[in-house]
Amino acid sequence: MKDEKLQKALARMGLGSRRQMEEVIKAGRVSVNNGPATIGDRVTPGDEIRVDGRQIKYTAENEKRRRVIAYYKPEGEVCSAKDPEGRPTVFERLPKLTHDRWVMVGRLDINSTGLLLFTNDGEMAHRLMHPSSEVTREYAVRVLGEVTPDIARTLTAGVMLEDGMAQFDDIKEGGGEGVNKWYHVQLKEGRNREVRRLFESQGLKVSRLLRTRYGTIALPKELRTGRFLELDKKEINTLTDLVSLRPRYGTGLHGAAKEKQERIRNKPLKARRTDNRNDNRNSSAKPKSSASPASRGTRNTRDRNDKR
Repeated sequence: MKDEKLQKALARMGLGSRRQMEEVIKAGRVSVNNGPATIGDRVTPGDEIRVDGRQIKYTAENEKRRRVIAYYKPEGEVCSAKDPEGRPTVFERLPKLTHDRWVMVGRLDINSTGLLLFTNDGEMAHRLMHPSSEVTREYAVRVLGEVTPDIARTLTAGVMLEDGMAQFDDIKEGGGEGVNKWYHVQLKEGRNREVRRLFESQGLKVSRLLRTRYGTIALPKELRTGRFLELDKKEINTLTDLVSLRPRYGTGLHGAAKEKQERIRNKPLKARRTDNRNDNRNSSAKPKSSASPASRGTRNTRDRNDKR
């Protein structure tokens, strides 16, 4: 039976990054078979692993079915498992897992919308988010003001923000009338409010921000606000190839779950708003953002680019 480094196993199960897990182990918060764990310990599925006294159900990497879901985040939801202010969170609408957990890939601030990926594979999530992987994120952004050619050159050349240099890899006009203009931007980082801060550095204010792509996964055209779709094997494998992870047996959807997902794709569920906690659970009204010309244009452009 193949063993695995303890810190890697804990990260893969979604408890944090490998570096974070190393710190947790150093702090004496992890035990293996009732003994204190140390950095470099190796574990197998037969071992009893506990973190802060809580037993962790450990499954060998090649035995665990890799799952990924695409969620269309609406405005007003917080990207955390729990919110001390009682605001609705993105995790409230996800399907429940048994002896497993969803790990969020990247974040969006409370006022931003669009594509969020979740996976039950912590190592996959870590690689997709790590700056060294240089995974492209794409956004449709409505800006108050005009991005002149000089500003566009500055934003793609690089701007010094308070946490270091930042830049867009690409910026294109996306239409719009009056003082509000849409732009499509790409970058390979996920720092806090980075897209907004880049525009603000040029005296421009972002009034709407929609993530339309993360890596190889585009915001599905049939996906409505506040809903999710589970990705199939082919889509998941394109993501794992992107971050040099091996395919895993049993990945994706099977049987009744696959049939249900096909029905949803063919007949999308209505959008759900998040004006407050009650609306978060009961509303089925479709927000204006789901029909945004900018988002449709971004997906059409992306589809053409992906075929090249």
